[in-house]
Order: sequence, then C-alpha cells, then structure tokens
Amino acid sequence: MPPGGEFDLIAQYFKRPVPRGMLGVGDDCALLPLAPGCQLAVSTDMLVQGQHFFADVDPRLLGHKALAVNLSDLAAMGARPLACTLAISLPRVDADWLQGFAAGFHALAAQAACPLVGGDTTRNPDGVVISVTVMGEVAGERALRRDAAQADDDIWVSGTLGAADVALRWLLGQLPAAPQALQRARPFLERPTPRLALGQGLLGLAHAAIDISDGLLQDLGHILEASQCGAELWLDALPAHPVLDGLPVDVRQDALLAGGDVYELCFTAPAARRQPIQALGAQLGLPLSRVGRVQAGDVAVRVLDAQGRAVPVAHRGFDHFKGSS
Repeated sequence: MPPGGEFDLIAQYFKRPVPRGMLGVGDDCALLPLAPGCQLAVSTDMLVQGQHFFADVDPRLLGHKALAVNLSDLAAMGARPLACTLAISLPRVDADWLQGFAAGFHALAAQAACPLVGGDTTRNPDGVVISVTVMGEVAGERALRRDAAQADDDIWVSGTLGAADVALRWLLGQLPAAPQALQRARPFLERPTPRLALGQGLLGLAHAAIDISDGLLQDLGHILEASQCGAELWLDALPAHPVLDGLPVDVRQDALLAGGDVYELCFTAPAARRQPIQALGAQLGLPLSRVGRVQAGDVAVRVLDAQGRAVPVAHRGFDHFKGSS
C-alpha cells in the first residue's frame, strides 16, 4: 500500500487535472457545468473479474475497456462526454497493475474528453471489481432514445459483428485453436471503440439507437419493445468480420446475431435519410450497413435469409443472470 494508504493510491494513479469550470477528485462531490438547453446523460457499468474479464488480462487494456463500454452508452444516446467517475475494488495493491490500468483508462479519457472527476477505492480479496459512471450532455430533446423507432424505419449497424464473440470462444477453448485468427479478433474483445462521433452525427438523422453489448437480437429487441414495433432482420446483410470466414454456419450465425461485447451502434432511421447516413459513415471512415426494417405489429424480430425465408435462431443474446439465451 502507498505510504498514506487509500488516499495516496488515489492521488498517485487516478487524480488528474480537470478542465476549467469543473471540480474534480478531492472533494465530497465533483462539480460539472452543463451547457444551456442541454440534458444530462448518465450511465453506469460494472466489470467483475471472472465474469467480464480474465484475471490475467493486460491491465492497460482493461483500463481502456472499463471506460469504453460506458462511453458506448453515451454514443448510443448521441451525447457528448463530460466526465466520469471510477469505483474500483482490489485484492491487493500492485503498483505495476495499477500503473497499467490507470494509463489505459486515462488515455481513453483524454481522447474522449471525459476526465475522471471522482470515485472510490476499497479492498476485495475475491478479485477486481470495477464500476464506472459516465456523464454527458445532449441538446434539448434530441437524444437518441430507444422508444423512438417508427414503422418502416431502416435498421442500421455500424462496423462489423462477431469478432469479439469468437475471440472469447477461442480463449475459452470452445472452438478449435486458431492462433492467427485469435490474434486478429482479440482486440475487438479487449479494446472496443466507442462510436461517439457517430452517435453525435446521428442526431437529427436517426430515430432510435442502442449500443450492442449483449447481442444484436437482444439489444435490437430493447428498441422494439420500447417503441412497440416489430422488425425483420436480413441475415445476409449483417456485416460479418472476416475472421468469421470458414467457421461452421451455426457458429457464424450465433456470433452475428447473439454475440456480445460488440459496442457498435444499432440504430433506426427513415428511408429518406439513407444518403446523409451513408455520407456520415464515409466522413467517419466507418462502414454503416442497412440490415433490416422496422415493422408495425407484434414486438418481435424475424430473421430472414436471402430468399426471404425465416431463419431458426438458437440464441438471442446474453443475460447476466441466465447466461446465453
């Protein structure tokens, strides 16, 4: 433990300067200014050793991911990051581990303009537990809410799908070893990219959005339930990462439809917005794929093949209490 215990640990690894007008680490609360006409967007995520990450993960990558998965929630709302807090529970003080974790965390915080302004530390002999809260702002009523999808909206997905899922399966030994493929896929699992610029660019273009954390079917289902709509999803239109090429059909389909840890955005938008959405993707250098259509009627997703036939679905995503479902 550093000479002064918990407070020296915080000062050494987590206290950083904050922008003018903010009050950061060192008081009972952080103070953040909010632009006139903006709403505050707040999200919290928890990562637990053994459930969300391996004990031997590179701490720098873990620091990055701990913040990235939260920033992804801001991206899904179209919010601009303001600041974040970090609560971390550790079995012991390991200076090298803390230095790596803090470096990964602060590097992404600086890149995203989302400074760390507070939090807590404590001891937990059972392993590392990390909880991050992010705060952002979004103008007026423009936030990309889940309950705003409309019948006949296009359904879009950013980036590619499936790489994080198969990386995890290779690491768990659930697929035959493929070291080169794992090397290509593993960064998608351990170093996701929050699509902040895309989320903000979709304000005024998209109706509803969500980040894909627990599987495309499950997360799209949250939009449909909130909006009281149904949808058809076109299996052949889903943007598969090339690392899925050559895998068994059922593995590939499961990774695309139910694979988690993606942190790409799924969003709905009227057909009239196709051209500006494609232009936004080109501007950002980010592929945006139109993968389905929102429909009036029952809250359900039908997956269709290239001939328009219904595709049986074995799993729909991940539930933290039930596992895959």
